[in-house]
Parts: sequence; structure tokens; C-alpha cells
Amino acid sequence: MSSLPRRVKCVAKAPTSEELPSFLNSSSESEEEEEEWEPKSKIARRPHLPSKTEAKTKKAAAPRSTVARKMVKKVAIKEEMDVSLPIAPVEDNKMQLLKPKEENAGTKPKSLNRTPEVPKKMEINSFQGRNQSSLVSDEKPSTSVPVVKQEKCEEEFAFDEPPSKKIKLNACPEGKPVKNLAGKKIKEEFEMNWDIVQALSEITNVEPWVCANLIWLFQEENTIPFIARYRKELINNLEADALREVQHALEELRTVAKKTHTMIQKLKKEGKLSSCLLKGLLNCRTLEELDHVSAPYKTGSKGTKAQRAKQLGLEPAALSLLQNPMELNLFSYIRPNTKGLANIQEVEAGVQHILADIFAKDKDTLDFIRKLCQQRYISIQSTLAKVSSKNGNEKDIDKFQLYHEFSCNIKNIQHHQILAINRGENLKILTVKVNIPDGVKNEFCWWCVNERWRPKQFLKPEFMRLLRSSVEDAYKRLIYPLLCREFRSKLTSDAEKESVMMFGRNLRQLLLTSPVRGRVLMGVDPGYKHGCKLAIISPTSQILHTDVVYLHSGQGFREAEKIKRLLLQYSCSTVVIGNGTACRETEAYFADLIMKKYFAPLDVVYCIVSEAGASIYSVSPEASKEMPDLDPNLRSAVSIARRVQDPLAELVKIEPKHIGVGMYQHDVSQTLLKATLDSVVEECVSFVGVDINICSEILLRHIAGLNTNRAKNIIEWREKNGPFINREQLKEVKGLGPKTFQQCAGFIRFNQEYIKTFCSNKKNELGSRALLTKAGALAKKKSKLTSCASQQPNPLDQTCIHPESYSIAMRFLSLIGGNASDIGKSDMQQKVNVVIQKEGLEGTAKRLNTTVHTLQLIIDGLTQPEGYDIRTDFDKPDFKRSIVCFEDLSVGAVLTGKVENATPFGVFVDIGVGKAGLIPVRNITEAKLSKVKKRRSLGLGPGERVEVKVLNVDIPRLRITLDLIRVL
Repeated sequence: MSSLPRRVKCVAKAPTSEELPSFLNSSSESEEEEEEWEPKSKIARRPHLPSKTEAKTKKAAAPRSTVARKMVKKVAIKEEMDVSLPIAPVEDNKMQLLKPKEENAGTKPKSLNRTPEVPKKMEINSFQGRNQSSLVSDEKPSTSVPVVKQEKCEEEFAFDEPPSKKIKLNACPEGKPVKNLAGKKIKEEFEMNWDIVQALSEITNVEPWVCANLIWLFQEENTIPFIARYRKELINNLEADALREVQHALEELRTVAKKTHTMIQKLKKEGKLSSCLLKGLLNCRTLEELDHVSAPYKTGSKGTKAQRAKQLGLEPAALSLLQNPMELNLFSYIRPNTKGLANIQEVEAGVQHILADIFAKDKDTLDFIRKLCQQRYISIQSTLAKVSSKNGNEKDIDKFQLYHEFSCNIKNIQHHQILAINRGENLKILTVKVNIPDGVKNEFCWWCVNERWRPKQFLKPEFMRLLRSSVEDAYKRLIYPLLCREFRSKLTSDAEKESVMMFGRNLRQLLLTSPVRGRVLMGVDPGYKHGCKLAIISPTSQILHTDVVYLHSGQGFREAEKIKRLLLQYSCSTVVIGNGTACRETEAYFADLIMKKYFAPLDVVYCIVSEAGASIYSVSPEASKEMPDLDPNLRSAVSIARRVQDPLAELVKIEPKHIGVGMYQHDVSQTLLKATLDSVVEECVSFVGVDINICSEILLRHIAGLNTNRAKNIIEWREKNGPFINREQLKEVKGLGPKTFQQCAGFIRFNQEYIKTFCSNKKNELGSRALLTKAGALAKKKSKLTSCASQQPNPLDQTCIHPESYSIAMRFLSLIGGNASDIGKSDMQQKVNVVIQKEGLEGTAKRLNTTVHTLQLIIDGLTQPEGYDIRTDFDKPDFKRSIVCFEDLSVGAVLTGKVENATPFGVFVDIGVGKAGLIPVRNITEAKLSKVKKRRSLGLGPGERVEVKVLNVDIPRLRITLDLIRVL
């Protein structure tokens, strides 16, 4: 225990309570609630609890104040968990670091009734047994796991101090989970026989301490954008995609736990619940396992063969064969007049069914066969269904030609292949089966007979034959179908998740397309019979003019005059064409006029943009509210133009699944797809940020922490009270509590020039009115003027720095000798570089008593130029002046193009010939991608410009195969 005081003393540095943000100083509602969670692996490493003599020393200490006693308990808990917390002495009237706490760093709290010392082995067993016993009663605290009092504040989640976790030290490579400083134990609503943190870590390959932190953060209703940006040290700097994967896996585990306990309550009510069945249900980790265990007991089920045999009274015979075969006499069970017991063959069949059921539901047996399958070649095979070959549509059958005779190892099969096979099977075109080699069955049967289910006594030959038959029956009738369902379910689940994640990555890439600012744009919605709809919009997205021209009905020359007049009238030199019907002809029309310099003196260029979802949006209530006087056909032209001017602001108006940048979107879970895409939209809008005083309600509702009602309240407040001056005013909006403010504040921006102008005008207006009033009215006006003056703009509100870190930012500014008015200027970057080069990032963070992640975020916020947009790092639309025909392509030609869509099997690139070419995934290597473009999966996404070489041109099928040369 001598080392503990030294360690506590050396880290006893922390900010005072004045330095912490106000919402991090709030105390929790209850002091003593539940014991704190710890992983099983941590329990064995916990230092021995102190002896009784040490505990008595604490009682002999001088009386202290209530605050001091609570502080001792907190420190004791922290030391026992072996997670260091920085605590600094503050003023005399506040909490202080007490000397006696060093002696009692591991002492139990006085109010807790625990055994002072518990052997390690008993400690682990007791912990593991809690889940099952908790079904009956979980009121008493465990005697083996330390019960932790609820603490008052969330100061360890503040960024004003170093994080209290250990990131992969040599002595403890798996890290340590950060303690739940809100005092809330990581306790699930439904307890199982497995630990949710460990299970989540195994599924997602994320460190256990990160999983523990994420569970707590999600329980506290933190959003993914907020966690990814402002809680990096708690999640080991994971990306938003990884956070979504953990969140989905967590929801799946909770769904299993909830359904398991629903089944337990149902079976208990029906009187079917036994201790063996209870254990089997609580061991289930997937819905497939749960269905396998609970299927025989569902209401309406006729019962399994094993259940019917048990009803005939053959269960004692089956158990006797395993435990005491010398005394077993099957002939004594024969009942000539009873079906199922009429002869020895029926009796043996009943015993066999009971034994097979026991084998198939045994956890060790299932674990062995699963491990055995991992070591062997298991394949999935698809063939053309006999029915479809006779009656099916030839066109549909040809689509699945690759899978008419298909076989692949389940470890190597691609996600898109699984989805294609499933679709073919659903259409009754393909027949699918899982092939498990006979060697697996033979080894499994030998292991069961000679190892796992070896009888305790000598078996007669007829009983040994019955045992072998039971094992083979269990494998063929129960275990093999279960394995097939598990393999296919796992493959389908992984393929659906990858498809959804791919859709999300493509959507993000599309939403973050760099906006084209400062241009007047003409949007063109192509069409034949009903003409091409035109819309000209200003650089601020205002509608200047709308019209309809008929370019493809013999009036092209006359309409060209109208188009030229409009372009010259509004000084518009950029045309945006939707990629729908008649796109190719419209593109050729404009390209021909541009090549002839028809629009001179204007240098006109054009680009093609996806119009997916534009027609759906044009008839939506939002479009009617935004453009009430426009025909729905003309609204789509406005939407097409705005997709180039500000893609994010326009695309958020459309339901994400209608944007169409993915594969098999109709075959995957629609709930998962919608949740993922909505999360991606929220992430993009939040990371880009919105100007609170000019953004639309539709854009505002996608900010982290906000929803439709809160966005509407913000707009109403803005219309009633004028523009927001600083972030603190958000707290005045109805429905925006402390939690909502915490989640959204960092993603809301303020244009400082506009705010300063508004405040100056308001001050002058109030001042001039005050001079015209009488003395009594003058005093009243002065008070209003004073309150307005207190609502001063904060220069930090234009940055990505969160209000909880403003105090650190101001201290950093004073450290470098900077001023808040210099934010975003070149002088600020120079001052920051001087300090960082001298002390280093870690040294500066330690000096400011914060984390490196928070300091880096502050530096970024202070040095980024005013109006900085993360989308400037992404690609802009590809503007063109000429067109290339499909027939002009030749093998070996080098072209530039823009990625349209990315899938697991390749990338589709628009090279300007009206048909996208495919770059197979095998041609996309890391060597061809810049370091900036290397991502967690495919290196390319929609909107990126690439240089490609034509490998093959199939004119009859209109297919182009490309090779990637480089990313532009």
C-alpha cells in the first residue's frame, strides 16, 4: 500500500470548479444507488482489499465535514479501481485533498456492508453467478464486487483535465475502462449469463474499455457527432462509422436479451421453465440460438420428438444410459397397448430422441462443433432451381447466370455475392445450400461418444450402438440444420451491414461535395414531350427566373435564342443538367452550342448532376412551403441547380434512400438502412456546421441533438427576437435543455460581421429612442440597453470549439499572447506555432490541464480562417465544354471522370459517354490512392475525380471496363 499515496500525490492536479463548464459541475440526483461495473478480466487483477486494522484507522480519524467525507469515499473507490483521477486543492471553502485519504485508498466505504477480504477464486465465481440469481432477486449487493457510491459530478468527462483512462500500457495492453463518473453503473435492463461489454468487444473488435465508455455515452443520450468530435479520448479516436457499428451491435445484443427475458417470463407463466432451460436461454447471444432453444416450448407447437418421448416416461431411461447403464433395462419400459412403447424398437427410438435433444442443446457440444467448422472448408452452393428453369422469366434467369453453378468458401465469399444469391433464392430462381464435409461429422461423433458423452460405466454393445445412433441423429436432424441457419444468417447479416455502411459512405461523400459559391446557375431538368424546365438562381440561391424550352421537338434553333438571352441577361455562365430522361440529348445540344461559341462573350460550361429524388421532393409539403407559387416541374429544375451550389443544404431535403448511392438497398433491413442514413446526414450537417441566423428549418433539424420541434422553436425564437448573438442564447429557446445544448452547441456557427453590425444598429436605435423619452422612461430604456450590451457576441462562437472548453481556449490565447479578435488570421497561426514548437503539444496540454485531443481542437478552431468549410477538401462537380460518344471509345484510351457510385465489387465512373464504366475492385490498389484517400474500406466514393484507362468496350451490352490510373 506504500505506492498508492505516492501515485495519488503525483497526479493531484486539476482545474478548480470555476474552470469547469457549468453543466459539468452539476451534482447527480442520488448519492448511493448501484454498484459500478467492471469487466471480469479486471476482477482478478484487483489488489487485495485492506485488512480490518487499516479500516479501523479511518474510524479513529478526526471528524470532518460532510463534503470531506464524501471526497474520501470517492478517492477510495478510484484507487480500488486502479484508475487515477487528478484532484487539486482549491480554496478553503471547497473540497480539499485530505491527507488521511492516502492511508485509506483501498478502504471500503463505511456505509457498505461487505466482507473485508474475499478470495480471488470465489470473487470471480460470485460475479459470474450474479446474472442467473438476479432473475429471482438482485436487491443485495454482491460481496465480491465493490459497490460504488454515486458521485456528484461529471468532472472526468470535462475537457479541463487529463482523461482518467489508460491507453494500452505495456503492463495492461487491453487498457482500463473509464469510470462512470455520473455514478451510474453500466447495468443492462435485462441481465444475461454473458457480459455485454465483452460480447460487444468480441463482435466489433473494439477494446473493452472503449465499449464500456460507449455504452455509458449512449445511455446518456450522447449523439454520434458529439462523441466523435468532443469525446475522442474516451473512444480511442474512433471514426463515426465505427461508432455506428458499435451502436448497431449493442442494439442487437439488447434485442436478444429483451426477447430472452420475454420468453423466460412466458415459459415461467406456463410452468415450462426448468433450471436447465433457464441456463440455456441465458446463454443465448443471437436470435438464432434463442429460436433453437425455445422453439420446442412455443405455444401452438406440437412438441418435438424428445418431448413426446418424455411424456411417455422415457427420460429416466435416457439419463440412466449416460450415468448408470449397468442397471438400465429397456424391456421394462415396453407397453404393448401404448403407441411409442409397443416394442423395444419404439422404446429405443424414444430414448434416442431424448439423448439427441440433450446433445443438441448442450453448450460445450455446440461450441466444439462450431470451432471444428472454423477449421474446415465450409462452402455455400447455389444452383438453378428446377421450377424456375421451366416456368421462369428468361430475362430474370439470365441476371443470375453467374450463380447457376456457384460454390465458394464461406470465409471468402463477397458480400454482394451473398445478397445476389439471397435475391435469386427469394425469386425462386436459385436453390441454395451449405455444404459441411463428412469429416466434420465423423470427428464430431467420435468426440461425443469418447469424450463429452462418454458413459460413466461400461456399456453393453446394444447401448453403445444406441448412443452412436443418438449422436448421429442429433447431428443430422438438429445440429446440422442449426449450423446452416447460423452460417447463412451470419453471412446475410454481415452482407446487409456492409451494404448499409457502403450506402452511408457513399451518401457522406455525396453530401460533402464541395459547394460552388458565387455563381449564377441555370438548372435544366431535361424532358422530351413536356420540354426542358429551366431555373436560374442567384449566388444566394434566390430564384431569378423559370421557364420551359422545347429542345427536342424541332424547335431547338429558336429556343437557343431564348436560352442565350437569359444567360446574357443574368450573366450566367454555368449550366447544370439533370441526369434523367433526355439527359444525353440535352447535353449534346448544349455542348454543340458551346463548341460553336454561340453564347459569346460568355464562356459557358456545363456539368451533369444526379437528379435522384428531385421529382419526389418537388411534390413534397416542404417544397410547396418553400416555393408555393412554382409549378412542381419547375421546382425540380431549381433543386437541380441548388445541388451544385450547396449540395448538403439541398440533399437533406430528400429522404436519403431516394438518393440512390448504394446496392441492394431494397433487400436489406429498412430499419437499419434508415437509421444509418439519418445518422450519416446528421454527422455531415453537424461537422460542416450551420449559421444559426440564416439556415433553413430543414437543415437545422439535422444538427446533433435537435429534431423537428426544436428546430421549429429556434426559427420561431429567431423570428420573434431577431438574430442570435451568441451560443448562450440557445438556452432561452423552448425545449432546449442542458443536454440538448451540450449536443448541438459546438455545431452551430455565428457570422461575426453580421452580429456586430446588428448589435451596433440595435444599440444606436435604443439609444436614440431613449433620448426622446421623459426621465422615467429614459431610465427604463437604459436598463434595456444594458441588457442588450450584456448580450455581446463571442468570437469563439464562429469556431468548432465547444462552450465547455471556452475557459481553456481563453487560457491558451493568453499563453500565446493572442487575442480573440485575431481568430482565423495568419498571425494566430504563427503565435500557436511558436508555443507548440517550444513546449510540444503534450507539454502545452499538460500545462493547461487538458487533453491533447481538446487542445488540438482548440488550435484548429483558432487557426482556421473565418468561414472555413470542411467541404473544400472534397471534389467539385466536373465542368465540361464538349462531349464524347460511346462509339468514340477505344481500348487503351486515357480519360478523366467522376465516381458515380461505389460497391464492394467495384466503382462506377462517369466518363461522359452516357454510360458509366466499371473499375473492378481488383484494379483499385493502395498504390494508386493518395494517403488522404485511403479509408477503412474502398478508397473511392461518389464525387471524386479519377484518371482511368479503357480496358474493354462491349458495345452490344453497353458495358465499359476501366482501370484506375490515379486519383486527381
